[in-house]
Amino acid sequence: MATKQIVETNEAPAAIGPYSQAIRTGDFVFLSGQIGLDPVTEELSDGIDAQLEQIFDNIEAIAKAAGGGLDKIVKINIYLTTLDYFLHVNDMMETRFSKPYPTRATLGVSSLPRGAMVEVDAVLYLG
Repeated sequence: MATKQIVETNEAPAAIGPYSQAIRTGDFVFLSGQIGLDPVTEELSDGIDAQLEQIFDNIEAIAKAAGGGLDKIVKINIYLTTLDYFLHVNDMMETRFSKPYPTRATLGVSSLPRGAMVEVDAVLYLG
């Protein structure tokens, strides 16, 4: 049976509740949802593109702390406060990922923590 190992880094925002930045179990790493918070100032980035940029910086930092990188992500879930941001997500993913792209679900939600416009969680496979 695989054990759970906490993954954390100061290069991404600390958890703002009773959860971990990520958990590694076996060859899989499950990242908690990230919003566009700067890890130093803890301020939310302004605008959808800036929030997406910060989110993927945070995800990359956590992935590196787990021993991987963005190329190890196999699944992403994206939560948008309006699906009007869908094309912004596609543009950002094209700059951050290469083929084969991770699988993805994109959902419209009514609100997110701290008034964020977008939240992203991910699963890495390190095997």
